[in-house]
Amino acid sequence: MKRIAIQGEVGSFHDITAHHYFEGEQMQIICCTTFEEVFQHMKDDPTVIGIMAIENTIAGSLLHNYELLRQSGMTVVGEYKTHISHCICALPGQELTDIHEVHSHPVALAQCQYYLSRHPQMKMVEDDDTAGAAMKIADQNLMGVAALCHADAARLYGLKVLEDHIEDNPHNFTRFLIMSDNRKADYLRALNETDKSSIVFSLPHEEGSLSQVLSILSFYKINLTKIQSLPIIGREWEYLFYVDVTYNDLIRYRQSIDAITPLTRDLTILGEYKAA
Repeated sequence: MKRIAIQGEVGSFHDITAHHYFEGEQMQIICCTTFEEVFQHMKDDPTVIGIMAIENTIAGSLLHNYELLRQSGMTVVGEYKTHISHCICALPGQELTDIHEVHSHPVALAQCQYYLSRHPQMKMVEDDDTAGAAMKIADQNLMGVAALCHADAARLYGLKVLEDHIEDNPHNFTRFLIMSDNRKADYLRALNETDKSSIVFSLPHEEGSLSQVLSILSFYKINLTKIQSLPIIGREWEYLFYVDVTYNDLIRYRQSIDAITPLTRDLTILGEYKAA
């Protein structure tokens, strides 16, 4: 049985992702309030697998999560892209006209702004988790209060779906990383089948330092799919570069890493895995 730590409650998008990625496998979900708690479970028990959102097609990158991953020393062994769809739900017997508050994660609220703007009587209240908001309404029997969450979460907690697919943009996907202790990584992915890698490095504060690295990757025909920079605290105007690349040839990819290493500082491979 796989033990999987997620941020959020059962029925959250992290939970949905876990069941899609490990479809048909037995699993125990460990619900955490924060992403820091997810990594702590992984640190305390190397057999625990972590799942963490890293970017959304609308909200962009979760910058803090990049740093948590780098500092944790955990390895990315896979990724999954989950379609994000929200419903508005409440206790049975409630109608939209009864709702005066709507609770959810701030990102979910932001992704349903157009819908909520057409219901000005609904006060938006931020919560830690989409499914957690639904669970709270059910547990506390909150009348006049609705949650924004996936319709599966609403049904899980016995709530009535008042309206489904209320997100502003239907092309809404979140990319999740599947992570493990480095010692357990090879049990979860076949290295010779990988075609994507996430790396992080810093560069000397010199003209053309980044373009040199990118030119080498291009020479080795390594495809750059994402680059994200974050400032290094305490080192003014210096940055960490988080880079995702895809490749068709593992050996050629490894050669490219060897070639750029002398040009970088503190280069770390965060994970090599199969692209979603």
